[in-house]
Amino acid sequence: MSGQRTGREPVAVVGIGQTKHAAARRDVSLAGLVREAARRALDDAQLSWADVDAVVLGKAPDFFEGVMMPELYLADALGAAGKPVLRVHTAGSVGGSTALVAADLVAARVQRTVLAVAFEKQSESNAMWGLSLPVPFQQPLLAGAGGFFAPHVRAYIRRSGAPGGVGALVAYKDRRNALRNPWAHLHEHGITLEQVRSSPMLWDPVRYSETCPSSDGACAVVLTDRAGAARAPHPPAWVHGGAMRSEPTLFAGKDFVSPRAGRDCAAEVYRQAGITDPRREIDVAELYVPFSWYEPMWLENLGFAAEGEGWKLTASGATETGGELPVNPSGGVLSTNPIGASGLIRFAEAALQVRGMAGEHQVDGARTALGHAYGGGAQFFSMWVVGRRPPTT
Repeated sequence: MSGQRTGREPVAVVGIGQTKHAAARRDVSLAGLVREAARRALDDAQLSWADVDAVVLGKAPDFFEGVMMPELYLADALGAAGKPVLRVHTAGSVGGSTALVAADLVAARVQRTVLAVAFEKQSESNAMWGLSLPVPFQQPLLAGAGGFFAPHVRAYIRRSGAPGGVGALVAYKDRRNALRNPWAHLHEHGITLEQVRSSPMLWDPVRYSETCPSSDGACAVVLTDRAGAARAPHPPAWVHGGAMRSEPTLFAGKDFVSPRAGRDCAAEVYRQAGITDPRREIDVAELYVPFSWYEPMWLENLGFAAEGEGWKLTASGATETGGELPVNPSGGVLSTNPIGASGLIRFAEAALQVRGMAGEHQVDGARTALGHAYGGGAQFFSMWVVGRRPPTT
């Protein structure tokens, strides 16, 4: 047994690539879209397709685009001919889950270098229709995701006593942050807080400017082991903790405002990363916020604020890029939303921050960052914490 390694292999992010996200990328096919992101991730890592041992691919439900099991024909585009390809699906959280499955393949020493890719081409179908299909024995979604989540936002406002303008503050912040991110979908130059507040009401209390767009786009990350990280041309981001948790869409006692699965997922990730005070120990957070009010809601769910106090953290300016806890300096899901890739973008942006490679939206001194994703009826959660230094063993 001498010379054999035991325990989990440290996992590093050494390559990150995104497409330019847009309402419609008609210049590329699905295959061209994923290849664009993958190629940029490999270039960042200075690796070739031959260096990739396996591909993990994630996307949202197939009927969002009307193409069934696209992973079966994407092997060529991803340089995966003759290599293992694994599809992951956990609704809107799938991008984060894709990264975690890829990381586990490396941590378990099944593969040494894995390419994780997630994507969505919403322009080729109708996600609103897809999210409004009647489902037996469950409440209807009605007007898509917003129609489902708006009552939970209203419940949060009642429970916390939050004033009505907090959602507009989040949207105003994230849309301004997106202006510093060249990959972001929405670049609303000159946007004002009053414009957000006066935008049309879609799902009370969520206004037009407080909701996410429909985007075409893809994201890819290259994960590798300790030896691969040592060869990387740029500083890696090290995975300090990662977890997935889920719960049913509906059950007696379910808390839609602060789901148990989200709390449990955060607790496990913090345990792995040795974090006891997330508000003080995490330098930047990329949270999955498709509707503006979910920033204060997730701040509570993930332990950054006490119950009923998340809106106060947002209103104080603490979540601004220069604040105590910057949230979504990339512009977040409110500015870019290729559904299948949105979670992976959160994970990738967290890694970019600790690598010091986030460009104009870099948070000064970011050493530890959180990536977060959720999906379904606030029932699927995935999170990771990444750091500038390798995890201690």
